[in-house]
Amino acid sequence: MMPALTQQMQDCIDACMNCHNMCEETMSSCMQQGGQAQMQVMRALMDCSETTRMCADMMMRRSPMAGDMCAVCARACDMCAEACMSMPDDQQMMRCAEACRRCAETCRAMAGASM
Repeated sequence: MMPALTQQMQDCIDACMNCHNMCEETMSSCMQQGGQAQMQVMRALMDCSETTRMCADMMMRRSPMAGDMCAVCARACDMCAEACMSMPDDQQMMRCAEACRRCAETCRAMAGASM
């Protein structure tokens, strides 16, 4: 039987899933707006979306690699937040940047914690 998730782990999983959802919504918003979404921003959104989902999955199954994944996830979230901030007039991008920053913060804390 697996040990219960700590509150820190649950908070990180929640932040990852929130960030994943926000990245997906932001990609959808970019596509609906048409125009030429910056490829750098779209790549960052895709990388962040996939990384946060995988990170949450690894923590939920108590993978021995979860700490390493949290470190990678924090980096992907930082990069995505920076990319989103390049479009400060877009409210969806600003909400996404905030979700990414929060996720990066919790993932950095988990990367240094024992799981």
